[in-house]
Amino acid sequence: MGKFVIKKTPTGAFNFSLYAANMEKIAVASQVYSTKAACKKGMESVGKNAAKCIAEERVEDQTLKTPSQKTCPKFEIYFDKAGLYRYRLFAANGESIAMSEEGYKSKSGVMNGIKSVALNAAAAEIVDETLDK
Repeated sequence: MGKFVIKKTPTGAFNFSLYAANMEKIAVASQVYSTKAACKKGMESVGKNAAKCIAEERVEDQTLKTPSQKTCPKFEIYFDKAGLYRYRLFAANGESIAMSEEGYKSKSGVMNGIKSVALNAAAAEIVDETLDK
């Protein structure tokens, strides 16, 4: 089972990371949230939208010469500046809600990352590192 980890930024905002069961970081928030409640809604959205994208084959591959456009929610595969594959997850409203932490050397690798997000986000445990210990 995966887990979301909520952290506070140096400016006092909130963000999250998604970890797979093996504790590998597989996605990070595409934005920072002004409240913890908004951050939790973002995590919920990742779980819901990632699963829908996999079930409905909503993966738009921008690395192709003529990519097939998909409607949101969708995963989008693209090349980063280093020429590595990365993904972004867009919610139904078109807002980017999560992205890959690191680049992948192969398309099969990025696809495995996308599937891992869908699998691990669905019932992920939430670890709140902003709470006082």
